[in-house]
Amino acid sequence: MRRRTGVAVAGTVILAWGEWLNRRWSRTLVGDNEGATEAVVVLGYRNPQATANLINRWRVRAGVRSLTEDGGHDTRLIFSGGTTTIGGVSEARLMADYARSALEFTGTLLLEEESTTTWENVTNVIPLLEDADRIKIVSQPAHALKAREYLRRQRPDLAKRLVRADDYRPGEWLIVKPLLALYGLWRLRRLRAEERRTTRG
Repeated sequence: MRRRTGVAVAGTVILAWGEWLNRRWSRTLVGDNEGATEAVVVLGYRNPQATANLINRWRVRAGVRSLTEDGGHDTRLIFSGGTTTIGGVSEARLMADYARSALEFTGTLLLEEESTTTWENVTNVIPLLEDADRIKIVSQPAHALKAREYLRRQRPDLAKRLVRADDYRPGEWLIVKPLLALYGLWRLRRLRAEERRTTRG
């Protein structure tokens, strides 16, 4: 009985840690900038098949739900990601197709189809969002944080317009969040401590 209880407690602690860390990352390097125009950037994940894979489908859904649809904002959804196979369709186009067909998204949609790394994602979407008052970057929280940091390095003026996306929700991906947290810690190991400040909220 004690062993079972110990395992249950340990499991609960691990799940809570993964939840907390992903929540924290989703609130890092963002502000509360206001404005009428909004750009939501969805980063692609390697996708060798002919349709959007599980991760890209989730990212599309998170991107669509991150749009501010109150009638007072001019919003655009930007999908970023190149091809992962010779002669294949770009990640951006696969995600766009999923948004249109499966989610019936009818809003403004832009594609960036050249990027093969996160740094390139950020570099190549800049011309598509320079005029936006509010910028949201959508991916798994650690990956989105990495992209926000890259935007700070490339265009500090635009990084000041970063606001929270809806790519973290309590309980979503609950079982794999500890693994995502470990992977995120590995990916973010080069970020300096002062760049991990978390906004309130």
